[in-house]
Amino acid sequence: MPRPMQIGVVLPQFQSPKSGETPSWTTMRSMALRAEELGFDTVWVADELLWEFDEWPGPRGWWEGVAMAGAVAASTSRIEVGTWVLSALHRNPGLTAKVVATLDEISGGRFLFGFGSGHARKQGETFGYPLDHTIGRYEEALQIVVPLLREGRVNFSGDYHRAVNLEQLPPGPRPGRIPIMLGAHQPRTLRLAVQHADIWSDFARESSLPDAFEPVIAQLDAICAELGRDPASLGRSIGVIVEALDQHDAEEIGLGVPIVGSAEEIAATLRTFAAMGVTRIELMPWPNTPASLEAVAPVLQLLDGSA
Repeated sequence: MPRPMQIGVVLPQFQSPKSGETPSWTTMRSMALRAEELGFDTVWVADELLWEFDEWPGPRGWWEGVAMAGAVAASTSRIEVGTWVLSALHRNPGLTAKVVATLDEISGGRFLFGFGSGHARKQGETFGYPLDHTIGRYEEALQIVVPLLREGRVNFSGDYHRAVNLEQLPPGPRPGRIPIMLGAHQPRTLRLAVQHADIWSDFARESSLPDAFEPVIAQLDAICAELGRDPASLGRSIGVIVEALDQHDAEEIGLGVPIVGSAEEIAATLRTFAAMGVTRIELMPWPNTPASLEAVAPVLQLLDGSA
């Protein structure tokens, strides 16, 4: 029985909300290799910098996403490596396209480019990034990044970004064919995803349960109809928190209602997403540890019909 959708796992890049303990590269590398061995389709690397929740005793930092994606790509051999998602506010868009081609080269054509507007929590202010016109800056960044990745060149001048007769050199191993996944949950960014993306992505904020995503999927379908895009041509990727161990504190620390239960119950919930038209799951085991990764491994077997 074919897997009803692709299942990826998110690596543990940020300090523990409660203890502040920092995940080591050794742990992240071993989890990426284990995910590849277990048969996950994708390993996801976040592009966040510094988060602070009211429920946490203090701010918690993240390892930088592009450097980590390169290290994971170089350490693995078969699994897709995706960014979850690169922030348009953290870097020049022309440079972003070059980063994407370079990561695809390192991975041997296994890179999936996730991209979004940025500014989660207070990190933009803390790092000195612009606080105004976030979506406008993102929209202009797409006017540079997408042509570079799809056509290999761009000439663009906007209010926030410009590129002067820029060519994508070197083009990387898959010119024009690197998958573009755009994060969106508001009407304006959903339109951008429908216009430009191969895959649309959203992440659980208040709940990881399927019904929490029904309104935004309905909006996405409506915008596809408005813009004349076949909704079946747009992949759909959902990020969720899964608690497969006895420790249950995701909601307590501000990560929203997780997916919980036995492997059979978790697999049943994920099948509900597939029935809603979701083509990918970005799964963050919680707590994000090697033990949690092992605990969700039987879910893959159930989805594959091998358990």
